[in-house]
Amino acid sequence: MNVSEAELLLEYRRTGDLEVLGKLYSGYMPLVYGLCLKYFKDEELSKDAVMQIFEQLIPKLRQHEVSNFKSWLYTLARNYCLMALRASSRHVFVSLENGDMERPEVVHLNIDSTNESQLSAMEKCMETLPTEQRRAIDLFYLQQKCYKEVADITGFDMNKVKSYIQNGKRNLKICMERNDRSE
Repeated sequence: MNVSEAELLLEYRRTGDLEVLGKLYSGYMPLVYGLCLKYFKDEELSKDAVMQIFEQLIPKLRQHEVSNFKSWLYTLARNYCLMALRASSRHVFVSLENGDMERPEVVHLNIDSTNESQLSAMEKCMETLPTEQRRAIDLFYLQQKCYKEVADITGFDMNKVKSYIQNGKRNLKICMERNDRSE
């Protein structure tokens, strides 16, 4: 008998049975591994991350009602990788090219110590943005929230959210370019 993902999720939430969670997760392990490999560029770190992410699922799936497991798991895994990279001595540089910043799921990460100065410059430039722009940029790009979630969290009108993100992105790019020329 083929049990659906939704049924497995409900069963796990109800019972906390790790076998049920294992069944649910096992089909996604290769995808999670591939995502981790993309971020870490290291097979062993990626294998460890797959197991760490499973351990995070144990409490989180009992706390959160998940309707689309695949996309929820993708977000959880991506955030795990980003947090692990942030916690390590490596730095993450987020590309500010026009096409890349339009959709948060297409943000390119180049993990390389040579980008440390760019990360530092970006952090300084973020501080120069008006509060509304900085908050909208942070929620949209760094915390991967959609426009509606940014509007709900901040209380800003949806059109204002889009405007703050667009203007903040432009101001951030101008500031970064100014820093590049002054070095």
